[in-house]
Amino acid sequence: MKTDSKPVYLKLRDTIAAAILDGAFAEGQMLPSVRAFAAQQGANPLTVAKAYQLFQDSGLVEVKRGVGLFVAHGAQGKLRVTERAYFMAHIWPDVRSQMQRAGITPAELLEQA
Repeated sequence: MKTDSKPVYLKLRDTIAAAILDGAFAEGQMLPSVRAFAAQQGANPLTVAKAYQLFQDSGLVEVKRGVGLFVAHGAQGKLRVTERAYFMAHIWPDVRSQMQRAGITPAELLEQA
């Protein structure tokens, strides 16, 4: 079993990405301030700022000086492509192996959905 040893700023990035993908932060919507998100997550504001910077660097958020950070238009689609590629390369191979060991077929999974 793999343990998750990701740095906190990457875990926060994943939390924000999931919120964008799930629609909790819609495109064009303002993200919580660094301090507010840090308080909500129980994290250091500098760590949150580092996570936010990753989104800025990748063009997923836009900065409006004096106002805040906003989810960029197209961010959800970009994130979905990235998430899908990560899943197929890093998650799916382990899931497929576990399914094969347990004798689970894709059809069985679809029946459970």
